[in-house]
Amino acid sequence: MQVKTLGRTGLKFPPIIFGTSALGNLFRAYPKAEKKAILREIFRQTAPHTVFDTAGKYGAGLALEVLGEFLAESDISRDQVIITNKLGWMRVALKSPEPTFEPGVWKGLRHDAVQQISEKGILQCFEKDNALLQGYRPQLVSLHDPDEFLAAASDEQERADRWQQVKAAFTALSRLKEQGKVKGIGVGAKDWTVIRKIYAEVPLPLDYVMLANSLTIISHPPDLLDFVAMLRSHQVGIINAAIFQSGFLVGEDHFDYKKIDSKSPEGQKKYEWREQFFGTCKRHDIAPFHACIQFALSVPGVCSLALSISKPDLIRKNLQAAEEKIPKAFWEELKDKSLISRLAFI
Repeated sequence: MQVKTLGRTGLKFPPIIFGTSALGNLFRAYPKAEKKAILREIFRQTAPHTVFDTAGKYGAGLALEVLGEFLAESDISRDQVIITNKLGWMRVALKSPEPTFEPGVWKGLRHDAVQQISEKGILQCFEKDNALLQGYRPQLVSLHDPDEFLAAASDEQERADRWQQVKAAFTALSRLKEQGKVKGIGVGAKDWTVIRKIYAEVPLPLDYVMLANSLTIISHPPDLLDFVAMLRSHQVGIINAAIFQSGFLVGEDHFDYKKIDSKSPEGQKKYEWREQFFGTCKRHDIAPFHACIQFALSVPGVCSLALSISKPDLIRKNLQAAEEKIPKAFWEELKDKSLISRLAFI
């Protein structure tokens, strides 16, 4: 398995790192035995280059808890695993029948989560998340969902105040790095334009970014490709995440973590795109997930893909898809049908 250095962090990353949202019961409650079978298979297939991406938001800390428990009981040494943790959501008591954050997305939880983006909040998240990891500590930490935090502002003044809190959060991240507690800091968001704003206006160097639901086979606008090229020139590591658009690109009915209304104009447009995409895949005998992975890795500057795994048998398939190139004729047909941009590097 080929590895690359993630930006200036010095850490070696394989083409696929593993998201942990399934450990937090994304869309359904997974039995713990099933989760641990997934983790065992990940180590079996990837050692000695095993990387997990996690977050306090995933299942209100459940993903961290399950990962930490598995690592501890399996006696995995700390130098055998790299953990990237996205900070900004903290576990709190569940006071309602269902969690209040992202209703309908997380299942079978016994806790709720609240967003804590501030200097103090980030440091609290770091310590509480580390406790859930049972002694394992992330080598990389990033600010999670600043786009959602800013979008929740009720007016321009509140947005300005929240922007100051975002900047303060990076002060906390920088302090963690200066103290030697982590090797690199970054930001992860669904709205890539907020990452661009942070990169331009926060006077602290970022070591990496995580683009989620942004740089995919269905969505890769020219401005985003230009931004990625700039990050590459500045040696900022890039992790591409959520490349299946919450499963929609491989046949499911969620897009960006929301159920699609197939009768709305936007929903119809997406389903029409997918129908043509699937038809092209079938003619070329290419699995849709394979095309999504190869496209997402093709952009210069992208170091790794973060893929959430819900079944052990998907691990080998995804790793193989990252290595096996797809014939050029397939990509040319997608371009001819305007299903992908002519600017795509594939």
